[in-house]
Amino acid sequence: MLSPTTATIRLTLHVLAATIWVGGQFTLVGLLPVLRAHEGVAQQAARAFNRIAWPAFGVLVVTGMWNLVDVNVADAPTSYQITVFVKIVVAVTAGAAAAAHTAARSRRFVALGGALSGLASIAAVFLGVLLHTGN
Repeated sequence: MLSPTTATIRLTLHVLAATIWVGGQFTLVGLLPVLRAHEGVAQQAARAFNRIAWPAFGVLVVTGMWNLVDVNVADAPTSYQITVFVKIVVAVTAGAAAAAHTAARSRRFVALGGALSGLASIAAVFLGVLLHTGN
């Protein structure tokens, strides 16, 4: 059996947090029609999700910074550096859009924040895989 390393632990924590953050968003979207059938239940579910989603986002930020420290980005090819920069922008966008979604009061801005957060989260996952595989 292979021996785990700190890199294995770091990547596992990052992927686990991403499954909670991204997967949870899409799970809630899928459950929304059922939750809306009962007054106030969608908001209760969203608040409950936020209690695990935001700590997961925090883990993503910490492990993402840990990834940057562990990988010498300054010596990496320009294409890698650009991809890292784009991933950081996309991840910040996902968090900001989710925060806007949570704070929004109009249905239009709730939907816009949620959609932007979901799309940016998918893009961040894609870019993370791209960085990890080097393709």
